[in-house]
Amino acid sequence: MVKGKAKPATDKSLRIATTGDIEVSTYLEIAKEKGGVQPSVAEEAVSGAEREAVIVIDFGSQYSLLIARRVRECQVYCELVPHDAPWEKIAPLNPRGFILSGGPRSVYEPNAPLAPSYIYESGLPVLGICYGMGVIARQLGGKVAPGTKREYGHAVLHLSNLDSPLFADLPESTPVWMSHGDRIEELPPGFTAIAYTENSPVAVMGNGDGIFGLQFHPEVVHTPEGKTILRNFVRRVCGCRGNWTIGSFINDSLARIRESVGDGKVICALSGGVDSAVVATLIHRAIGDQLTCIFVNNGLLRREEVERTLKVFRENLGMNIRYVDASERFLSRLKGVIDPEIKRKAIGEEFIHVFEEEAKKAGKVDFLAQGTLYPDVIESVSSVSNVSAKIKTHHNVGGLPARMTLKLLEPLRYLFKDEVRRVGLELGLPEEMVWRQPFPGPGLAIRIIGEVTREKLEILRSADFIVMNEIKKAKLYRQLWQSFAILPDIHSVGVMGDYRTYGHVIAIRAVTSEDAMTADWARMPYDVLSRISNRIVNEVPEVNRVVFDITSKPPSTIEWE
Repeated sequence: MVKGKAKPATDKSLRIATTGDIEVSTYLEIAKEKGGVQPSVAEEAVSGAEREAVIVIDFGSQYSLLIARRVRECQVYCELVPHDAPWEKIAPLNPRGFILSGGPRSVYEPNAPLAPSYIYESGLPVLGICYGMGVIARQLGGKVAPGTKREYGHAVLHLSNLDSPLFADLPESTPVWMSHGDRIEELPPGFTAIAYTENSPVAVMGNGDGIFGLQFHPEVVHTPEGKTILRNFVRRVCGCRGNWTIGSFINDSLARIRESVGDGKVICALSGGVDSAVVATLIHRAIGDQLTCIFVNNGLLRREEVERTLKVFRENLGMNIRYVDASERFLSRLKGVIDPEIKRKAIGEEFIHVFEEEAKKAGKVDFLAQGTLYPDVIESVSSVSNVSAKIKTHHNVGGLPARMTLKLLEPLRYLFKDEVRRVGLELGLPEEMVWRQPFPGPGLAIRIIGEVTREKLEILRSADFIVMNEIKKAKLYRQLWQSFAILPDIHSVGVMGDYRTYGHVIAIRAVTSEDAMTADWARMPYDVLSRISNRIVNEVPEVNRVVFDITSKPPSTIEWE
């Protein structure tokens, strides 16, 4: 077992190719002179004397966030940071090890991103995955080159070293998932090959200091023993105790909220979804009547949403809830707007204006609470890594005006959706609320392609209500991540009652997913789809055609806008 805290390397002969970052030893000396390492925003995610974390260094892989999920499933806190993240951002998390992600580049390309030198100087365990393995090999004196044969898809891994802690409790041979065209041609000094596949003589490498490289992807479900390998790394190699639990998160969050808010007042953007419900409950438990929940009817909600939400929250949560009907304001703001990004920003700005106005009525208010989640952050900011691409602006993180008088309070900012649901259950929220399917902050505005009008909203509400009704009747609601109707900006010819019609089209979207970072289209039973289609064309007069979206994410996103 390899343990230890980050410290500067004492071996001056260690030569590492770097990206020009500050030496960790230099930083630690500066920090010592100034009274210690200062906490960063990343510290919000986990706190206390028992803090420990494994850090994923992101090189732009589509699976990077999935690595963090898998590590957290081992009850070890994990955070994703860019490959060029400074040491001062990571130090407050008390890292116990590093995982270098895959990536789209080859390490021998000019200006290919490499790992910062503090990773090796820290003396902590390191696990490189695919591109990350190539990074380790190149920086520590090995050689990476294009392979004579590419390896994509299933392969069989054969262990040549059964004593490695990385492979404890694993059989001698196991299926793995490959996705690479490079290979390790020369091992770095001190490393040995400890597993191979038919096309990769060095499918796994390691040294005696807790540094390993995997050519395959243990984070994907196509590697059946992948979670065991990652658990072995974080628990056996890094020595993590696995003390990051939902209970510990709640306790830390309550303490953090009390410390941050002090005697201040908070207003919470309540939507009726699980994210805002958990945020409100968490904050209310921490500071009680210092919280005022504001539920805004923006005119973009689903049928019966307002009545159902107010009933559930007032009966179950016992909070101070202020209801604001601002539907006319939002519809006016969206008039003539077609671009989805402009829609999101306009809705986000209008939300803030409403909240600030309500805050003035409530007296002095200092904070605005939001249900921002980790995938929202990753997709919205040009990603955490500058080698990944921005997908779209999320209402909670990218749709806010540059000047805002309220400070943000986002206690769920580092959680995945399934973790939020577990927090909700732990807090005692009703299952109906906890298991509600995600609903976007901009509401039906981004499910109407083109301009949002009152007429289109009513058409979509009617169709969406039928979709939900039939899916719940078929007992499929909990099996689906999201299921909803979309109103595209097209018309189609139809025949109804011997008359030609030229009506709207409704698209049905239903997906399965773990965390919305990836999603697969749901294989809905034909009889359910048939009932949905029949009801929509019969009960919504403006619609004469229903289609079913069978695209996964990627290449599509879950929402159409």
